[in-house]
Order: sequence, then C-alpha cells, then structure tokens
Amino acid sequence: MSNFSLRNIGWKPFFQQQVSLEELETGVVARVSAHHGSQILMLGEAGEFSIPAQLAQAADESAGGTAAGEAGACGIAVGDWLLLDAQDHRAIRRLERDTLLFRKAAGEEVKPQVIAANLDTIFIVTSCNEDFNLSRIERYLALTLQAGATPVVVLTKADLCENPAELRHQAEQLHAGLLVETLDARESEQADVLKSWCGPGQSVVLLGSSGVGKSTLANALGTGQLATGGIREKDGKGRHTTTARSLHLLPSGGVLIDNPGVRELQLPACEEGLTDLFEDVLVIARNCRFSNCSHEGDAGCAVMAALEAGELDQRRFASFQKLNAEQAHNSRSLAERRERDRKTGRMYKSMIDKKRRRREES
Repeated sequence: MSNFSLRNIGWKPFFQQQVSLEELETGVVARVSAHHGSQILMLGEAGEFSIPAQLAQAADESAGGTAAGEAGACGIAVGDWLLLDAQDHRAIRRLERDTLLFRKAAGEEVKPQVIAANLDTIFIVTSCNEDFNLSRIERYLALTLQAGATPVVVLTKADLCENPAELRHQAEQLHAGLLVETLDARESEQADVLKSWCGPGQSVVLLGSSGVGKSTLANALGTGQLATGGIREKDGKGRHTTTARSLHLLPSGGVLIDNPGVRELQLPACEEGLTDLFEDVLVIARNCRFSNCSHEGDAGCAVMAALEAGELDQRRFASFQKLNAEQAHNSRSLAERRERDRKTGRMYKSMIDKKRRRREES
C-alpha cells in the first residue's frame, strides 16, 4: 500500500491535541484496522503493519476514557488510535476516544463489549422484508445515540417489498430528525445516497443483523469484494458472511468498518441513549400526577391517558418499558462487577505489598 495522509483514515484535531510535539518526534500514530488473535493490524502514514495484541492491550489499560458511555468498556477496538514507538512500533498508549460503540457482551455475565471506536456515522442496516422490525431498530438507535455518533437507518432489499416508502415512513417516526434511506444495495448507483457521510476523514460503521445486506452495501460503497450470501427461501433472511470487524478505505475518501451481524443485542448502561430516543414518551410522563408513577394503572397517569387516546403508540411504549428495564438491570450488574474488580485489585495489591515487606524484613 502506498503512503497516505492520516486524515484519510480519520485523523482529526481531537486526536492531534492529545499528542505533544516531543512525542511525535520519537513516536508515530496509527489506527487499528483489524484484530487477528495475537496480532493487531494497523494503518499509518507508511501503510499497513501489525503489532502484538498483548502490547497493545497494555497501552489500552493505561488510557483515559471519556467517550460516551465508555466507563468499563475496555479492550483495543477497530477504529482506535494508538501512539507507538517509531523504532519498534511498541504501543505506548491508546488515545482518548471521541465516540465509542459498545453493547453488553453475549452470555449471562454482564460486561461491556466494544464494537468500534471513533465513529462519525453509524449506518443501521435492516432489510425491507421479514427482517424489518421497529423495536430492533430502536435498540440499534439507543446504542448509536449513547455512542455519540450520527445514526442513519438504511433499509436494504427494497426490491423485495411492495411498499418500501411506508417502511421508510415508519422508521422516520422513531426519532426526531432521523435520516432514513431506502435502496437495493446490489445497485451501486443507489448506494450513492450514502456517500455524503463517507467523505474524506469520515468514519462509518455498518450495524445490523446477520444477512441484511451489510457486505453487499459495503461493496457498493467501494470496499472491494467482501463475501456475500444469498437469501434463504424459508425465512427471507440473508446468509451470514462477515466474521470479523475490519476497517476499509473508501474511494470517496472515508473509511468504513464492516461489522459481523449481531445475533444477540442487549443494552449495557445506556441511559443517555434511551433518554434521547424516547424523549416523546418522557415528555408525556412528566405530566403524570405522581413522579414515581409506574404507568400501569396509577391514578392520574398521563401515559395511560395518551395510550387510550391514541396519542402514544402501544408498541413504542412497550419498547420503552422493555429497553429501560433491560439497561437498568445491566447497568446495576456492570456497577457491581466494577466494584468486585476494584475490591479484587485492592486485595491483590495488599497481598503483593505484604510479600514485599516480608522479603525486606528477612
């Protein structure tokens, strides 16, 4: 790969101000483009190279984190910027993240899983067939708003739907000012409507279920020939093809992160994202007679009144209740896990100090 500027891969003043002139004299900055087990693939001004994942993780643990919702979300992610030693590419530190997309990790244990970092726009991709689900889109929207990135809903496979315009209208009602595009990703010219978010220095990610056409869309935007699958006749779903996150340069000047389909999507601590997403419900709830109204038959409940009058959609309110209960549970569990980790860390430190004192006394 020939040399290119850092701006082409998303370098901005936010990151520039974190690195001193002295550090740039002895170090280099590069962006994580893929994670391959024991090695992490990087992109810098000199092109592609790899560094040991173990050393990069050490740099991550010493980094600060103030991106939206970042507390507790550790681990080097695709999209991260690292400061490296210029001689041996040893990772010195991870730069503070501008934005961070993460979810609750799959499984019973409640812990955050980083999806991608330093994103400008998140394309929430779903198809105009049996996969279309407003409540699922709301989950993706909550994560996107929590991350601090701009959401754009992309409805693919428009050729498989009799009235894609109606689905687009339904999606637009989920959040004030939400941008929704409808297209057939196999037609590259239709994907041109997304290129205004993929210009020089811009970073975008594809987020959605398996088989909705994310790889096809990525190819249409210019990533190259990513593997794609056909439609299963039994349920109208596409076949899962992407297996790992990777950062790709786009001919429009930006970068795109192709993300594996999400099979299980539970919300982590996501209060800010949900507050933004369901502002319309919260505005109604403020008119309830009691501040601790459960919205389940309490006297003077403005939410129940709005539901009965048809001013609030029953599906949307059910989604509001479900997602808030889920994130509240996971938020409590995350806080408890962090407290356990802190106590364990203090215990280990105490044990090490005792051993050191015994050695000094002997």
